[in-house]
Amino acid sequence: MNQVPIKLGPLALLLTVISICLTTLAILTFATSGADMSLANKYAETIRCRYELETQGQEWLSEGAHRAEEIIFEENGFVLHVATDAAGNVIEWRHEKTWEEDKSIGNLWNGL
Repeated sequence: MNQVPIKLGPLALLLTVISICLTTLAILTFATSGADMSLANKYAETIRCRYELETQGQEWLSEGAHRAEEIIFEENGFVLHVATDAAGNVIEWRHEKTWEEDKSIGNLWNGL
């Protein structure tokens, strides 16, 4: 009986390439999930600040008669402008965020 020898060289090479690909994808997935978590935390802090300002503005309005007044609430760089007219109606409710240019990466655009 002649037995045909099984050649494992090509199979071992294929499994090695598959293992390297799966390891690379796992590392990329882990790095991406860390970046997503960081971005989600920044977004959560932004929303928390905005809702805190909304709460302060609503409490100010609920305190009583505000005739032709303007008030500014600030928290962590976020600003809420609230203004009322002589009848006590809200005429302005504006959110703003102070912004500073990031100079640490140099001049990316020369303003063509």
